[in-house]
Amino acid sequence: MSYSELSVEERATIQIGHAQGFSLRGIACLINRSPSTISRELRRNRDACGGYSARVAQQQMQARRQVCRPKQKLLPGSERFELVAHMLRERLSPEQIAGKLRSMNIPSLRDAYVCRETIYNAIYALPVGELRKELIICLRQSKTMRRPRSGGVDRRGQIPERVSIHVRPPEIEDRLMPGHWEGDLIKGKANASSVGTLVERTSGYLMLVKMNDATATSAMEGFSAALNGMPLAMRKSMTVQELADQLFPYLTMVEGLKLAAQTFNKDVKQLSCCAG
Repeated sequence: MSYSELSVEERATIQIGHAQGFSLRGIACLINRSPSTISRELRRNRDACGGYSARVAQQQMQARRQVCRPKQKLLPGSERFELVAHMLRERLSPEQIAGKLRSMNIPSLRDAYVCRETIYNAIYALPVGELRKELIICLRQSKTMRRPRSGGVDRRGQIPERVSIHVRPPEIEDRLMPGHWEGDLIKGKANASSVGTLVERTSGYLMLVKMNDATATSAMEGFSAALNGMPLAMRKSMTVQELADQLFPYLTMVEGLKLAAQTFNKDVKQLSCCAG
């Protein structure tokens, strides 16, 4: 069986189970993972006192991934970026620029070839400002965000005015700008109670929100109270999981990342959770 990275939700479950004294096998059953995965996660991310924090573990994972991540090809201010920006101002399309870079023989830019998607991503990942606005205008379709081409859409069960995660700006997709959140539920027995999770995409900062039940009203009140305690600059967008029963009809209109719902086999009313 191939290994997949633990999600934020799974780490939150591990934190709760570990704090309550669950065995490795017990925690593994909660998230449908092998006991060896739980053992490795605790061994790598447990603190000196033996405690485990999902937020710290997520940050450590992202730090390790950042070290291994390849460097961005089009950094603003670099010679390569300025060359691409000049070609855009000359009204060349990203496709044409990619082809032109491939045929150029410039010693200092010998590895300068980038594909059209890299060019698009570099433009839309720029901070909001005059440079971003100027380069977007240079594109033949000057849209503030990219929308993928698609065929017919099955609208059964769709929520009106919802924004799909597939059209979110690259600064959210690439975790470049802070203030964009992901929300989900860890549901209790018979959906009688739940713990909400809020994760800030850039930092991995995790908040656990205790709720009385798994209804849309409780989700709205719990998430609103948690986010209202954050600075305004850290409240740019949020996405929650769209469950089969449309648990969050009011919250799925915002941007971010879908997360898989986890289900506890015990009543989470017994848990004592607070914003982290």
